[in-house]
Amino acid sequence: MRVIGLDIGERRIGVAISDPCGRVASPAAVLEASTLRDARDLARLVGDYDAGLVVIGLPTSLDGTEGPQARRVRELGARLAQGLPVPVVFADERLSSVEARRVLSRAGLDERQQRGRVDMVAAAVFLQGYLDARASKEEEEHDRE
Repeated sequence: MRVIGLDIGERRIGVAISDPCGRVASPAAVLEASTLRDARDLARLVGDYDAGLVVIGLPTSLDGTEGPQARRVRELGARLAQGLPVPVVFADERLSSVEARRVLSRAGLDERQQRGRVDMVAAAVFLQGYLDARASKEEEEHDRE
């Protein structure tokens, strides 16, 4: 099952998508935040990618607490989930933007070139973490059987 990852920011939304088996996340797009105002826009994205799950990055602080930005993302995610044909879950996105900048710097992109890409790479970073954790949990459950 394909999974969409969303890194929701004030101005931009990074979009990542998994492979059909839900094992590998790849950066897909960066959208202006204004384009994702209601569930119809996201439902179109879900349909375009034939996704079965949406994972929204939750911006928690380093100590794991949720501040105003996390509450805003939760509220938007809950509102969007009401109009979607697939489940919506939240995943910790702590430090995903830092890792995305590191990856893009290693690829030789300067700060100006990174600007349009950081959000989708950050979405891929936390989506990959989510997919890995899910696969690990499934393996543990399989081993117990």
